Amino acid sequence: MSDRVSFDQAISALKDLALPLGKVRVPLADASGRVLAETVRAGINAPRQDVSMMDGYAVRSADIVDVPFSLPISAEYFAGHADTVPLVAGSCARVFTGAPVPEGADRVIVQENVKRKGDIATVISAAGPAEHIRRTASDFELGAAMVEEGASIDWRTMAAIGAADHGDVLVYERPRLVIISSGDELVAPGMAADRAGVIPDSLSNAIGAFAETRGADIRCVLRIADDEARLADAVRAAQLDADLIIMIGGASVGDRDLSRRAFGGALDYAFEKVALKPGKPTWLAKSGETSVLGLPGNPVSALVTARLFLAPLISGLCGAKPQDELRFTPAQLQGPLPATGDRETFFRGQTVVDTGGVTPLAVQDSAGQKSLPIADTLIRRPPNATALDSGEAVSVLPFS
Repeated sequence: MSDRVSFDQAISALKDLALPLGKVRVPLADASGRVLAETVRAGINAPRQDVSMMDGYAVRSADIVDVPFSLPISAEYFAGHADTVPLVAGSCARVFTGAPVPEGADRVIVQENVKRKGDIATVISAAGPAEHIRRTASDFELGAAMVEEGASIDWRTMAAIGAADHGDVLVYERPRLVIISSGDELVAPGMAADRAGVIPDSLSNAIGAFAETRGADIRCVLRIADDEARLADAVRAAQLDADLIIMIGGASVGDRDLSRRAFGGALDYAFEKVALKPGKPTWLAKSGETSVLGLPGNPVSALVTARLFLAPLISGLCGAKPQDELRFTPAQLQGPLPATGDRETFFRGQTVVDTGGVTPLAVQDSAGQKSLPIADTLIRRPPNATALDSGEAVSVLPFS
């Protein structure tokens, strides 16, 4: 493969690696965020029998006459009752919302239209046309497809699956992820102020949190100095427990850029560099059965490339469609944008809530982190593109 590929070529190569890992059955309570590996079908009818939609009195239409009229109350049913007896002609049954409607009754008169005295219900207002009965299987029937294979399980799909009487679901495996950040200059956040020459490692936690939002199972996060032997040991250990390794930093060609060398030459590259700004040193490969994504050490470059490459990679490994993570939409610029060089460029921007437009951030330095909290959009521009004025159309992607 050539030394540097376009963004589209890199994504095409990524899709070949972003394949589901396997399937596992998990309790429904633990399935949020997972991807269904089979279509879920209803295990019961819903409702399972005719039930009342209101608190009121179940009656036979044949017994309704001009108001006011009275009927003896022959039975009383609450939600959760399974057994009823047929409604005797000339009588009614007290029912509550969700309660079964007895055989023979074909409507429910709401309690606001009825006065009760002892075991006698007197209808004092016209019943109206509504039956107030949910019929058997009117929502879904036994065997009906409830949620299709490939759907992501969220709070709405969990409700549908639970309603279909499934306590567990077959889902795709989550990729086991190890993050290795390298650099002599890195220390844990909170440890830099009293030490000269070091900087906080702002990326490991951020990349880990981002990967978890996409469904990864974080096995460990390592921070290692620029020592090839130590990095190689960490890589060997990670490959025993990881489907995916993320190498942060050490991705270029300097003497201390060791992240690729830590694999001892055993890398089968999907791509080695990308004609991208920021993020040219980003790389993707296989080492044995483990996928390896190399991210730049510059913080903003790493976060941008994580959004562009890590998100679709994890998505595919989890059983979803990688391309769903890269749905670019049109937006209107709310500020000028400079020309690009010979690489495809992703500018950081902020959404303008009132207009739906996007404002490019003033600072686009690949190491500048102060503006990250307000950067919620990536603006995509092709290589060798001319400068744009406010009001022109651009293609954008959520930076989240």
